[in-house]
Parts: sequence; C-alpha cells; structure tokens
Amino acid sequence: MTTTATDPFATFKAAQREAWAAFAPVEIFTAAPAAKLVKFAQVASGERVLDVACGTGVVALTAARRGAKASGLDLSPALIERARKNAEIAGVDIDFTEGDAEALPYADGAFDVVLSQFGHIFAPRPAVAVREMLRVLKTGGRIAFSTWPPELFLARFLAFIPRFLPPPPPGAATPESPVLWGDPNVIRERLGDAVTALRFERDTMIVSTLSPQHFRVAQERAIGQLAKAVDHLQNDPARLAELRTGFEALIAEVFEDNQVHQHYLMTCAVKA
Repeated sequence: MTTTATDPFATFKAAQREAWAAFAPVEIFTAAPAAKLVKFAQVASGERVLDVACGTGVVALTAARRGAKASGLDLSPALIERARKNAEIAGVDIDFTEGDAEALPYADGAFDVVLSQFGHIFAPRPAVAVREMLRVLKTGGRIAFSTWPPELFLARFLAFIPRFLPPPPPGAATPESPVLWGDPNVIRERLGDAVTALRFERDTMIVSTLSPQHFRVAQERAIGQLAKAVDHLQNDPARLAELRTGFEALIAEVFEDNQVHQHYLMTCAVKA
C-alpha cells in the first residue's frame, strides 16, 4: 500500500518526505540509541524484524548484525538510499522499502519484532500507525520504540517550532503532535489491551558539540522542520532571530561539557 490522493494527509506526507531527506548526517548520533533499542527489545538471531520509519537504517542494521532477518521502511527515498548503502558497507542483507508507516506493505503477522526509533511518532494519525504496526506483528511478538518525553528537550523543540513554520494550506488536515508519544500514559492508552507486558526505560543520547550555537547551526542543516522555518523567515530577520535565540535557549538547558544530553524513553510490549 502507498499514500494516495485520497489520503487527507497526502500533502503533509509529501512535505515530510522532502523535509527528512537532509537527516542522514544525524545517524552518527542515533547509532548508539539504536543499539540500546535493539537490546531493550531483546532482538535475537533468526527473528524477523521490521524497522518502521527507519531513516538511514541504523536500527535495522543493528538488528541484522545480531543475526536478525531485518527489513526497514521509510517515507523518504533519499534516506532509503542511504540505508541501503549503510547495509552494503556493513555487509548485511536488509530489505529496505520506501513506504508509509500508516500503510505498511507487509502481510499480517509477518514479523517477530516491530521497532521504531523516533520515527513512527511523525505519522499524522497515531491510531492508524499503531494499528498497522500491530497488524504486521505476530501474536506474542514484541513492539518496541523510542520517543521524546514531552517535558524534555526534543519534545519541547517539537512543540516550539510550529509557530515559526508557514501556515498549512486552507482546509488541510491537522496531524496529531509527535510530542504525545513521549507520555507513558498516552502510550498505554494507544496500545491498550492489544498488548501485554508493557515496560518503559529511559536513556540518554549524547551529542558532542562546541557550543549551543554550533549545535543550532548543525541542526538547521539536518532537521527538516527547522530548515523550513529558517527558509520561511529569511525576509523577517526579527522573527528569524527569535527562532534562533529560542532554540539556543532550549539547547543551553541540556548543554554541559561540550555535550548536548537528550533524554528519551524506550517502550516495549508483547502483542496479546
């Protein structure tokens, strides 16, 4: 299945597909959390594993190196191309597919483990994404994902940035905020009685950088929403300065010893 003109979020997804194309350099920071997520999900050799919204494939590649039969799916063709190159370099066989987390092109119960690292949270309809992820997971299989707690840095950024973006087209459907995926109570509600053995664990992604300003400059090149906001405000220097100052203030709160400490939440559950 693919995104079609009947999808009320088709325009939104097209913008997302373009925006995430520049994300590839961030894999140097997401590689370590990928290993933690794969370990947290207890991925074992021989298991069939799907990495949803896989980006450059860091989770799928990590699972494959543990002996899993890994697949990855992402909306961005540029990131899928990078993921395939990463698999080639590592010498592992992974099936990477361009596709939509809300319409997974896999059979019911096709996987032993379904994973997502900071990816499925950007699907505009959480209920649809959850239904699809659980549909392709076998009964007794494990679903595990990493998300950003709403009170912490990345989620606060995701709540901060929309007011600097261009307004959506008139009548456009409004996606649900990815920030809510970081709340354990929301996660429990969204997974509901479809799962058992639900557990959580917090960890930290550490990014080395010389200053909050250096981190901001790097993120402007790699994070689609931020790049779009900066481009949108090129003719409004006061608002652009407000955006940059506000973002740097958020960074400064988690910056210490030339490192940005980004705390995140891991969730794992068993399909009932």
